[in-house]
Amino acid sequence: MTTVLIVDDQPLQRYGFSLLLGSVPETEVVGEAAHGGEAVRKAAELRPDVVLMDVRMPGMDGIEATRRITATGDRSRVLVLTTFDLDEYVHAALRAGASGFLLKDARPEELLAGIRAVAIGDAVIAPALTRRLLHQFAHLVPPRPGGPAEDTRLSSLTDRERDILVAMGKGWNNGEIATHFVLSESTVKTHVGRVLAKIGARDRVQAVIFAYDHGLARPHAE
Repeated sequence: MTTVLIVDDQPLQRYGFSLLLGSVPETEVVGEAAHGGEAVRKAAELRPDVVLMDVRMPGMDGIEATRRITATGDRSRVLVLTTFDLDEYVHAALRAGASGFLLKDARPEELLAGIRAVAIGDAVIAPALTRRLLHQFAHLVPPRPGGPAEDTRLSSLTDRERDILVAMGKGWNNGEIATHFVLSESTVKTHVGRVLAKIGARDRVQAVIFAYDHGLARPHAE
């Protein structure tokens, strides 16, 4: 059973999400919140597996709420819902600690699958969508003086692990990485896990953001 806290300032949106999640046996809605401050309080109180987070809300927005929820180190993971073509806060939300995002026009089965993925620690953003997202928002990432060599986390990576991180930054999935480097997918999965641990990323999405932050990935990189 995956427990979910729904955060949205629109009552009808909360109602619709609640109906959908209540229609399947593997999810349980444990609470709702209408703004970021309430989301932070209820996340601490209810400790849901997943917080389904809107971005644009009055008062404390979803970005700040995400930052505060993930900063506690508690079990809750944040799945951001946004309108891609309009919402320029997505990149900031991911950097604040969100485990991924879905579009608000996602199909019901996509939302349910996304919640399940986040609950077990996976990233939600599909590789192709990762490319779209980061190509759109990479200009928001400030350049790091001196380049990527300044960060000791990068120097801890082996050459292969660095290659894997670069590939993740391009939005490649494990199958694509395995094909490119002639590795088994299980070996790639092991490498990905080691990369996440060494750079201190919670999940694959945060690793992609890290790659962009440190100049290992750029818009339209192939």
